Amino acid sequence: MFTEDGRPSDADPRENGPHLGDERATFAEGLRHVRLTLELKCADLDAEQMARRAVPPSTMSLLGIVRHLAEMEQNLFRKMLAGESVQALYCTPDDRDADFDGAVADPAVVEQAWADWRAEVDFAERWLDGVTDLGMVIGDPDNTKGSSGGDISLRELLVGMFGEYARHLGHVDLLRECIDGRLGQ
Repeated sequence: MFTEDGRPSDADPRENGPHLGDERATFAEGLRHVRLTLELKCADLDAEQMARRAVPPSTMSLLGIVRHLAEMEQNLFRKMLAGESVQALYCTPDDRDADFDGAVADPAVVEQAWADWRAEVDFAERWLDGVTDLGMVIGDPDNTKGSSGGDISLRELLVGMFGEYARHLGHVDLLRECIDGRLGQ
């Protein structure tokens, strides 16, 4: 949340979560925090600003990052953990960068990206709510989940999701600052 002059306001929705929870609550709160950070940093931008590219020849944009993180949420929670067989939101074998390549300055594209991201986050939150054992082991013989070809725990996969958001939230900071100079939150 920001004041009219662009400064961060005192109302920060990320500060309302539990601080003394167990491990599962800590992971859930951490994910809530990074997801809210993405929304805060993209707030109040139009389609052109959301789709504005970083620097040529990069295809990175805020919109591309939202689309990319929607696919990462889908890949981890819906496909890997829930075992659902669903079509990728954007990327294909022929265009592995469609999440960024298709991030164009069209209000409908922006609206769809946020809808996709929110749907995947909602699925992930509901899935994680039903988990009691973060040590549950997921088989990964083909190293599709980053296990080096063995088993991997849910805990490790969640840490990987934090890493994905952390990497891209750094990009989001820089992109937002280039758009309108907004810093913070």
